[in-house]
Amino acid sequence: MNMLQELLTYYQQNGSYVMEQFVRHFLMSAYGVLFAAIVGIPVGILIARYGRLSGWVLTAANLIQTIPALAMLAVLMLVMGLGANTVVMGLFLYSLLPIIRNTYTGLKSVDLPILEAGRAMGMTRAQRLFMVELPLSLSVIMAGLRTALIIAIGVATIGAFIGGGGLGSIIIRGTNITDGGAIILAGAIPTALMAVIADILLGWVERALSPANKKRGIPAAGETTEII
Repeated sequence: MNMLQELLTYYQQNGSYVMEQFVRHFLMSAYGVLFAAIVGIPVGILIARYGRLSGWVLTAANLIQTIPALAMLAVLMLVMGLGANTVVMGLFLYSLLPIIRNTYTGLKSVDLPILEAGRAMGMTRAQRLFMVELPLSLSVIMAGLRTALIIAIGVATIGAFIGGGGLGSIIIRGTNITDGGAIILAGAIPTALMAVIADILLGWVERALSPANKKRGIPAAGETTEII
């Protein structure tokens, strides 16, 4: 009960600071995933087109994922220095694997008869990609973005060790003082809430984009269905 009171007192006294770090934490995570999507989705399309590259690219992305987060940030710090930019670069690297893999998997899972039908209609390769393959793969690609964002939110916490700020700085402050459990929770709880909210929202978008839902006629957000 005392810890709960201490936690509430900390939020009352430092609410603006916690919110500032919450926004900073989210922006670092979002920017890392955004840049990874800008690079990863085209790379996923490329290796889906040229299957021989898929093994090399996915292996390289897997190797990046196996590097411990703190070691990765420490190496990047030597090159880029301290600060949020270094954290964003680390999150970018960690987000590549799920985005590339899901883009590749989504494109490869499109049924061949559908592609043949598009080809028979005279569609060019680019038209089939943007009008057939990508729309049918959107839910799988979104699942990759969802996974990447959850990973990024967790890894961004460690970014406080290299001056990135975010909610990790509150957690570290709590570990550096005696009886800092309430301060640790003050940083850990918003981090967990951010991850849960992001997972729920992107999960909803993923389900809305699912071809199965579209076939069943489930309306997208803001749409209504006519009752006869």
